[in-house]
Amino acid sequence: MIYSRSAEYAIRAFVHLAQVPEGKYAMVKNIAEQEDIPAHFLAKILQQLARKGLLRSSKGPTGGFALRIDAKDIRLLDIVEALDGLAPYQQCASGLSECSDDMPCSMHDSWIALRSRIMDYLGRNTIADLAKALEVKKKSLAASKQRKAKRAAAKRA
Repeated sequence: MIYSRSAEYAIRAFVHLAQVPEGKYAMVKNIAEQEDIPAHFLAKILQQLARKGLLRSSKGPTGGFALRIDAKDIRLLDIVEALDGLAPYQQCASGLSECSDDMPCSMHDSWIALRSRIMDYLGRNTIADLAKALEVKKKSLAASKQRKAKRAAAKRA
């Protein structure tokens, strides 16, 4: 895992929220149920992200959470940084406090390259990118199911 479980759940919830119509809110219990995330844990995560300015929240029967910023402007890095901070990506992979460019550990050079790729990925990909990819995957799966059903019906006929 390249980020915490909290960040994973937040990213999944943000992708869900990216599909909510403008001006509408999604309730935590509905997001949690559809994304298979513990509701109480998700509520704490989303409240934290609302305090960081990434989400809007509204109380009441039609309340819940909504994206404060357009999904195309929310990078995965923004979510990971808000929840985990960037310190895990700046520390020695071996956990050595004295590891540096001047006195590298055995993993130093490979970790720098990997860290660079991870940060690039998180900084380049947005919630809108993931939401679009998910929609394409759903359509592809639905088309595949239809083809299988047609083949099965043809065999029975």
